[in-house]
Amino acid sequence: MCGIVGILGTHEVAPTLVEALRRLEYRGYDSAGIATVNAGRLDRRRAVGKLVNLSDLLVHEPLAGKAGIGHTRWATHGAPTVGNAHPHRVNGVAVVHNGIIENFRELRAELAELGYKAETETDTETIALLAAHHMDRGDDPVTAAGKTIARLEGAFALVFLFDGQDDLLIAARKGSPLAIGHGDGEMFVGSDAIALAPLTDRITYLEEGDWAVVTRAGVEIRDENNTLANRPVKTIRIDATRVDKGGHRHFMAKEIAEQPHVIGEALSHYLTADGRDIALPDTMPDFAGVDRLVLVACGTAYFACVTAKYWFERIARLPVEVDIASEFRYREPPVADGTVALFVSQSGETADTLAALRYCADKAAHVVSVVNVPESSIARESGTALPILAGVEVGVASTKAFTCQLTVLYLLALKAARQRGHLDADALADRLSALRSLPGILNHALAQDRSAKKVARKLAEADDILFLGRGLMYPLAMEGALKLKEISYIHAEAYASGELKHGPIALIDKRMPVVVMAPRDALFDKTVSNMQEVMARGGKVTLVTDEAGLAEAGDGVTHTLVMPTVADDLAPILYAIPAQQLAYHTAIAKGTDVDQPRNLAKSVTVE
Repeated sequence: MCGIVGILGTHEVAPTLVEALRRLEYRGYDSAGIATVNAGRLDRRRAVGKLVNLSDLLVHEPLAGKAGIGHTRWATHGAPTVGNAHPHRVNGVAVVHNGIIENFRELRAELAELGYKAETETDTETIALLAAHHMDRGDDPVTAAGKTIARLEGAFALVFLFDGQDDLLIAARKGSPLAIGHGDGEMFVGSDAIALAPLTDRITYLEEGDWAVVTRAGVEIRDENNTLANRPVKTIRIDATRVDKGGHRHFMAKEIAEQPHVIGEALSHYLTADGRDIALPDTMPDFAGVDRLVLVACGTAYFACVTAKYWFERIARLPVEVDIASEFRYREPPVADGTVALFVSQSGETADTLAALRYCADKAAHVVSVVNVPESSIARESGTALPILAGVEVGVASTKAFTCQLTVLYLLALKAARQRGHLDADALADRLSALRSLPGILNHALAQDRSAKKVARKLAEADDILFLGRGLMYPLAMEGALKLKEISYIHAEAYASGELKHGPIALIDKRMPVVVMAPRDALFDKTVSNMQEVMARGGKVTLVTDEAGLAEAGDGVTHTLVMPTVADDLAPILYAIPAQQLAYHTAIAKGTDVDQPRNLAKSVTVE
């Protein structure tokens, strides 16, 4: 969620800190700030709202110094105010923090008895208070930071900066990701490689429980047992972290348009040279020996898993359980022998998904992850990590990552079907041939953008919207509703069409728009029957279908969006496009912040 940057540089760091924070805006935030040490003196600047407000403040109240830390805050404890914004400072200690300190109330009460009074509503201030207490008792900065970190409970990534210390940062990671960047006589700290990409391509990822003493000469890392640890330095691809809109109005528009390309990249990665088989890592288990598959994720990734359940069960005849990570981790379900646990996360740092993975690590026969960040915590802690190759996704509302997740999960389902004897070589090759044609078909779907924009203008007038779908279109309806509510702030819900008469039909009236996702598949007639029930009660139907579906059921609907014809199994990937376009253009019509919608963050690294 929040973004962290730290720099020990050879030039003035304030402009570089702000620019690095700008690269982390996609994570979501409501305030920002920086602190520097100049001529031994620690100082800070903070502002509420967008980074431009901090930039304006720095014009009038500049900060000098070649050592500094910066932060974008997504409020957890306390409202978005200047007082609650990071960096927090107590005496000669400044700290920036991602995550939640679960025992901050106990620590705050303990410190209050010692005369250290909190002035803000945040849990982060307690970290600075505790470190200042240790320093007041005579500890040097490194010792004080080490003692402070040892007392903290919860999930956090944090960086300390100290008065009088212009060649020292202390960084720590437990639950939330943190990376160290290596420069030429300079060192950097960041929430992820995107923030550091313009500064260095050499990155060390801190592991769970690590804390690091960073100087311009290098970094000394200790593990959770306070033992010196040797973490590798990895070279990242700078182009893989490039963040720009590519001529589009919003990142979301760019990422919708990129889907044919990135799906093509994923297919090139996973298909054999002749295109007739699927190449997976050697660490991947043989599905012939798998009795049960558990799919776990949050948000949009969860809907990708629900879609994949249909594929695995129908094509591979493999029993599948799908769970929301935040429920799975606390339900503590039994994990039987022969179970493969598969976790899906765009960032690879989703806190609940990571906790669920750790629960399964010593219980499941194998742990697999489907991620967009190969160096993420979830990827590193999996037995097998499968990249989706979507590239950097900046828009908070996931688009290309979702369709790439679907693509990789579909490939896994096909591989499982082949290994379990439910597809022969020719049948697999036929399905892969259809899949290879999908990027071109997606381009045709993208060409319907103007039609989606016209429909969206009407949807923007509604207070509530329903999405309906059957079979593979049901999870797509749920994803469509999520996209719409995320960025337009219109209340939207999705139901399986067959559930309409079990309650939701009571909501239908002349003011209620209903979006029906219905390609001409085996369940089309049943979906149309449900759609007719909506129309009979005055509901305004937007039918998303293909040419055959339009010819058969287009009469009487308010709006139509016509998609190309595609194999039934591939419809979820294709129909994600109009769902995204409707949400995007509805948000534009409402005048909301498409790329950074209110209250949301791209990478959810706290519970």
